[in-house]
Amino acid sequence: MKLRTWQQECITLALKKFKSGGKHFLGLATPGAGKTFMASSLGETLYSNNEIDLVICFSPSSIVANDFKESLSTKFLACFEGKIGSIGQSLTYQHMQFLDNDFWSLFKRFRVFVIFDEIHHCKGSCVDDANSWGEQIILNIQDKAKYSIALTGTPWRSDAAPIVLSQYCGITNEIECDYIYGLESAITDNVCRIPQIIAIDNDKISVTENEDKVHFTSFLDLLSTSILPYSDIIKNEKVIEHVISSANRKLDELRLENPDAGGLIVASSVLHAKQIQGILANNFNQNAVVVTYRETESVDLIKQYRSSSERWIISVGMISEGTNIPRLQVCCHLTNIKTEMHYRQILGRILRITSSANQEAVMYMPAEPKLVEFANRVGEDVSAEAGIVRFEKMHVSLDGESPDDNCNEASLEDNKVKHTTFFEVNDFTASLDSIQHQEHKNPLTQSYDKMVNIFGRFKLETIELNLFNIKN
Repeated sequence: MKLRTWQQECITLALKKFKSGGKHFLGLATPGAGKTFMASSLGETLYSNNEIDLVICFSPSSIVANDFKESLSTKFLACFEGKIGSIGQSLTYQHMQFLDNDFWSLFKRFRVFVIFDEIHHCKGSCVDDANSWGEQIILNIQDKAKYSIALTGTPWRSDAAPIVLSQYCGITNEIECDYIYGLESAITDNVCRIPQIIAIDNDKISVTENEDKVHFTSFLDLLSTSILPYSDIIKNEKVIEHVISSANRKLDELRLENPDAGGLIVASSVLHAKQIQGILANNFNQNAVVVTYRETESVDLIKQYRSSSERWIISVGMISEGTNIPRLQVCCHLTNIKTEMHYRQILGRILRITSSANQEAVMYMPAEPKLVEFANRVGEDVSAEAGIVRFEKMHVSLDGESPDDNCNEASLEDNKVKHTTFFEVNDFTASLDSIQHQEHKNPLTQSYDKMVNIFGRFKLETIELNLFNIKN
């Protein structure tokens, strides 16, 4: 496989830094750009130049560790099992705490090159403020490795803590990267797909609670109160049905050109994943692979799905970061995690360019205000003029009912009924084609303009970061 331009540039800069006396290199590249192959190639170059003896890789999950092992093995034409004859090993960060002195002594006996994938998982500027993974890096690797490279697609932590091995600008406190390859550059270079983000919202919501009925004009309006948490919205059967219905139609369209195009649904819990699997089967006659942190065979299931032509895979904490399934082109964001780092990592799962005829990448999500803001920031990253935000509108009425008769299973998780509310989808308004040229203000637009810090105005009813014009 030939190196992409950005990969060669990054390797050249890393080698230059190492030659000038530097020991550590931090590379920021947008999710889906090809960091694994770049780092493997850098390691092979150092090894061929007789500058290192071993390569050790640490990453945040078993599936990513396995991908690195395969990439390194292919590049070096050697084994990376950590056994006799191996040139190195690929491990998870979780594995660090089980490594003994015999392992760490390798750094004294050999010239070791270390790859840290998604380094933002490892926190700490010193032992005192480090997490367990950061502590191991500070104590056993930081001053002992011959060279190291840290990779990330999201160079910050949700808790704003310092990232291990990183330097920060004293004025802005932003992380200082040795090489940056953003989404706009990746799209321009035809490395990543152009994202489209579709958010589902509703301007006619009524909630009946304790015999009082309250009306809302958007999910933002609803969520600004304490009546109904977001976790109840994403678990409601009718909301799931609508999100999946839109996504499934898009997947049907894509598979006319790309028969192996796949869809990812990110769920909030194991019970939620099973609920979504049931809705796909019962309402859409679609089978889905479910992978969760509870299943020992999840890595094998992901590998099987990656090489198959199955339509849907549902994930709980397994396919959000670094996992390489290029045929994924549709994603449903139905998790309760609402951090920008996690959001961008999920979006990155559908951005990898393939040789397929159609390279669309579409994410569907409820119009939760934080998610809408993250979507807008993705648009700003690509092009300040390209962030066209539109809403897909559905009518949902929330009426209080007896929980025994009407509450769906998702509202009863852990046997705790938080609200006696019931969603019912009555109908959908105009299709995208019929509303595309409406210029009047949408009530959804007005509520978001008032309460969310977003540049630009939502003139249409389907959120869609339609970024195709950046190449013009």
